Amino acid sequence: MKNIRNFCIIAHIDHGKSTLADRLLSHTQSVTDREMKEQLLDDMDLERERGITIKSHAIQMNYEYKGETYTLNLIDTPGHVDFSYEVSRSIAACEGALLIVDAAQSIQAQTISNLYLALEHDLEIIPILNKIDLPSANPEEVSDDIIDLLGCEKEDIIRASGKTGLGVEDILSAIIEKIPAPEGDPDAPLQALIFDSVYNPFRGVEAFFKVVNGQIHSGQAVKFMQTGKKYEADEIGTLKLTQVPKEVIKTGDVGYIISGIKTAVDVKVGDTITSIENPADKPIGGFEEVKPMVFAGIYPVDTEDYEELTYSLEKLQLNDASLTFQKESSAALGFGFRCGFLGMLHLEIIQERLEREFDMTVITTVPNVSYHAYTTKEPNVPILVNNPSDLPDPSGLDRVEEPYIKASIITKADFVGAVMTLCIEKRGEIVNQTYLTTDRVELIFDMPLAEVVFDFYDRLKTISKGYASFDYSPIGMRESHLVRLDVLINAESVDALSALVHRDNAYDIGKKMCVKLKELIPRQMFDIPIQAAVGAKIIARETIKALRKDVTAKCYGGDISRKRKLLEKQKKGKKRMRQVGRVEVPQSAFMAVLKLND
Repeated sequence: MKNIRNFCIIAHIDHGKSTLADRLLSHTQSVTDREMKEQLLDDMDLERERGITIKSHAIQMNYEYKGETYTLNLIDTPGHVDFSYEVSRSIAACEGALLIVDAAQSIQAQTISNLYLALEHDLEIIPILNKIDLPSANPEEVSDDIIDLLGCEKEDIIRASGKTGLGVEDILSAIIEKIPAPEGDPDAPLQALIFDSVYNPFRGVEAFFKVVNGQIHSGQAVKFMQTGKKYEADEIGTLKLTQVPKEVIKTGDVGYIISGIKTAVDVKVGDTITSIENPADKPIGGFEEVKPMVFAGIYPVDTEDYEELTYSLEKLQLNDASLTFQKESSAALGFGFRCGFLGMLHLEIIQERLEREFDMTVITTVPNVSYHAYTTKEPNVPILVNNPSDLPDPSGLDRVEEPYIKASIITKADFVGAVMTLCIEKRGEIVNQTYLTTDRVELIFDMPLAEVVFDFYDRLKTISKGYASFDYSPIGMRESHLVRLDVLINAESVDALSALVHRDNAYDIGKKMCVKLKELIPRQMFDIPIQAAVGAKIIARETIKALRKDVTAKCYGGDISRKRKLLEKQKKGKKRMRQVGRVEVPQSAFMAVLKLND
């Protein structure tokens, strides 16, 4: 056990985690030159194309140091804020963390939030200054920032480059020297923490775990404590580039278990595995259910594909347990699903994976968050509102509460004014402002999550010329003055375009929606009124004029009554057509509502 080291890599998005992991693997000869490729641990095409890590990846390396062989278990974690749940589980399975900071970009919001997560679990932090071979690198200044943040010595910071392989030796020796060996009792009842799981179509769910106490044997009868399910450990082993089956995995080591589990929901990340013969008294602490933050409806473009979409989502959930969905129907779009996501990037990734992996083209409705509504009859019983159409009748409504977040934004001092203006426009309240250095400011705001869901991140990047970084964590529900904004097209309400908005913003949003839809809905043979309404009150209106045939073209001269008769006849026809005509709302209109400020 004293020769085992468990560590993870944490950093802001795009600071070079996966590239540095590649260098560590090739240096310890865990992979051959033939197997080596860029972003080796990222096995999804989507991860490679976007250059981001979506899933955590675990791999074991063996390294000889001062005549002894050490087992190094590395977990490469995602950097994006939407996947911070995966990061927190990975951190719980480690004793140390490599904190990577880009020498050109310095400390960003995610660096700080992931660092706090690691410090909460008492991990040993090894600071690494990456990308020092870049011409724009500023190692001296960034080293000072790291010293201010961690309170470490300048000698402790390892200078490295994932591209050239500089500093890899120093990193490996620091891992062995500084990170403590795992602690645990090999003779105690089995307790193993699940930190990740993937779905294998041939073998079922593979769960990755770290043995905290005791040991696990191949063929042993085990129980998952949170779900209460019992299985046999058909195969256990360690995670090299390919899986290596073993007879026993001892205390402190990391491995995988395959036991023929067919549904991913049965394996909860953060759950504890124990043996049935000699069970542990209590699970390892820190387990929490993953909570979706953003909700959106996903509908098939063709209603005949509904069964196919059901199958695709179930398959996708096997690989991504943080996706939740339930059936719902809409008058405008037919049958579909109400899906819960961790954030907007997660929603984008799911939509893209549905198209690529299952060839499903889907319509996504306006994303929203879940609210709590209270009625005057039962003012203490919250009604969960995931969909604007679930909001109770306004006449019996007592109050509505919406989720708030604590947003941490790190930006250059030049952009503070613009960032503050944006946050206040999004109903944010400033809590704190700290100068990390003379040129870098951390702003902390309390903001409604609903305001961040749409275009906040894009606009933040625009006004700060790409320099601002953003991170958030939920802080609970607060009462807000919200109303339901409905969109009526040709006097029919389109439920997929309804949204819950703050009363003060209702007119502006309603007006923008009407103008946007006027541009996108194709003209028909009759006038189409587009209206925004709050309850029974119309607050904005635009009209799409009808396509008209020139019925008076054949009248050259003659009495005016002939022309009038033809125009009156056309007017009656248009009126009748408007009563029976139906307006098809194109997919682009649903998407455009998200980008009202463009």
